[in-house]
Amino acid sequence: MAASPLHVRWLGTVPYGEALDLQHALFGATGDWLLLLEHPHVYTLGSNATDANVLVDPVSVGAELVRADRGGDVTYHGPGQLVGYPVLSVPGRRGGGMADTVAWVRSVEQLVIDTLGDLGLHDVGRLEQYPGVWVAPESAAPRKIAAIGVRLARGRSMHGFALNVAPDLSMFDHIVPCGIADKGVTSLAAEGIDVSMGEVVDALIARAAERWAADRPVDRAEVVRRAPRDGDEDLAPFSRGAGAGAPVRSAAEHLDTAIASSPRLRGRLAEVGVGAGLRVDARKPEWLRAKVELGARPLELKRTLRELSLVTVCEEAGCPNLSECWNDGTATFMVNGERCTRACGFCLVDTRRPEPPDPDEPARVAEAVVRMGLGFAVITTVARDDLDDHGAGQIVDTIRAIRGRDPEVRVEVLISDCRGDGVALDSIFAAAPDVLNHNIETVARLQRAVRPSAGYARSLAVLARAGRSGLLTKSGLVLGMGETDDEVRSTLDDLAGVGVSIVTIGQYLRPTSNHLPVSRWVEPDAFEAFAEYGRSIGIAHVESSPLTRSSFHARQAADAGVPVALGPVRSAAAPL
Repeated sequence: MAASPLHVRWLGTVPYGEALDLQHALFGATGDWLLLLEHPHVYTLGSNATDANVLVDPVSVGAELVRADRGGDVTYHGPGQLVGYPVLSVPGRRGGGMADTVAWVRSVEQLVIDTLGDLGLHDVGRLEQYPGVWVAPESAAPRKIAAIGVRLARGRSMHGFALNVAPDLSMFDHIVPCGIADKGVTSLAAEGIDVSMGEVVDALIARAAERWAADRPVDRAEVVRRAPRDGDEDLAPFSRGAGAGAPVRSAAEHLDTAIASSPRLRGRLAEVGVGAGLRVDARKPEWLRAKVELGARPLELKRTLRELSLVTVCEEAGCPNLSECWNDGTATFMVNGERCTRACGFCLVDTRRPEPPDPDEPARVAEAVVRMGLGFAVITTVARDDLDDHGAGQIVDTIRAIRGRDPEVRVEVLISDCRGDGVALDSIFAAAPDVLNHNIETVARLQRAVRPSAGYARSLAVLARAGRSGLLTKSGLVLGMGETDDEVRSTLDDLAGVGVSIVTIGQYLRPTSNHLPVSRWVEPDAFEAFAEYGRSIGIAHVESSPLTRSSFHARQAADAGVPVALGPVRSAAAPL
């Protein structure tokens, strides 16, 4: 049997709380991950920290203050600092027993020391009694360039190191770094080493592979980073309000006007290695031709929905399975209106300015569920970044309204990321939906091109947080937007790592010429291979076919899924 790979993820900028949720989930898994990222400005307090070592109100300098479940005192994380979280199984002491915390700290320190040497900074090492990596440790003025803070429990590691590449060093002036008042802090830039973050990441991954994956493969995936631009939330003419796009007129007029006329879109796709894709009127293979059979049952449901002024994602997103699902008496209700505040380049949902939520909407959805005789209701939502609660309240009210009418009805919710707002997310989780679905949509490399207002790490963190709340979690991927097969498997590894029990995988079908191009038609055999891979790594149910969508066979998937609960962990902590 092949050795389990070391999963290395370069995640870009991730808020501290989201990274912590992700770590906790992976900590409870069996595989090994190395998460590399930057944090927005944040001060973290370890288990040995004293409030006196925080010298100012963090808010006054644009930073958060967070208590962390690691060892050590107070430290700073922010832009220009490479943070690494090895979430690994750590060998026990010679002869068995618990993992050696001191030896593990030394291993992490040595990883950083070796990396710095590769980057041209050689006078680095350790200081007696002070964990971390120091520049000029034998001099009269040693200065810390990397902090170390880890947590070990049951042979698994969390937290790790923070290497100063080119951060704003003045942010350290507002604390007593690591509780050490008489020692300075430095960075690669301050020491005259001019390297990019990407170069540091590459050097560190090479050393990590040598140290922690010498006899096994390294599975590397990364979120492509780039400088923000004006109009960064826009993806395509459709997302900028240009409408549904020009119709395809004839075989002689195949020029993809959306790609040709949008330098921004061309550039964004080029940055992630995606070309123009299939021609806008490329003929779909036979296996993508869904049969439309609007019999009496779908027409009855349509009348019910219209009478109650309700919206279904089945219609709004142009789902190819509408006929099959409606004939089966299943529909996916969309709450919080029908206009989305996001601008994802693959989605047909209206992106005009949304209306305020309708307070009667939850009751009307519950009425429709009863009239339709549903035993399993699926509730999805547009993203509502304009609302203080991101639309969470409407989702909660809808769950309660359905159960108030019929407590036996099971409810699946397909939610947005709520911008990572823990209060909003926890309110949904507390309503205890039978299935909590949040789609990651695509692979890490394509996130910024496909859904620029979302994030790969954030989506994993949402699912991790839901799993930790004891919910049955579900996610989905859409293929054919430029991903590779290896990247699909890597994404499945990450979903399995955070405890997702149900995954849906389907083919992207370009809604209009103003949406992202289709890069390829994925063969049915490939979908089945992805399903087999997902099951082999512990995902209980994988619904994978060209026409699969998030809510396809939702009841059957929920029946097959197995909840994963990630409980509290006892740990041993090591200092910074």
